[in-house]
Amino acid sequence: MMQRKAFKMFLLPGFEAEYKKRHDEIWPELSELLKEVGIQNYSIFLDEETLTLFAYLEAKDLRLLDGLPARSIMQKWWAFMGDIMKANPDNSPVSVNLPAVFHLP
Repeated sequence: MMQRKAFKMFLLPGFEAEYKKRHDEIWPELSELLKEVGIQNYSIFLDEETLTLFAYLEAKDLRLLDGLPARSIMQKWWAFMGDIMKANPDNSPVSVNLPAVFHLP
């Protein structure tokens, strides 16, 4: 059974097109890493009014995602994206986990 995760991140003003461009050109090695840890059905949506990014993904074991921050390609991606998003001191995006309140299987 797949586990689900949703979270939000925050885009800086004026970078909507650049954010989409960078994800349209996502690095193959990053895509491979995400698949390696079991991520499937990963989508990110943009609320253009608030510049809030809503992310949703599925994985067989969400605990496997805990190791992503230690991976060098993940750190490079965060540094690459850090100039267009709200970021933490380690360049990881500021993100807020969203609890599930309804699911229609």
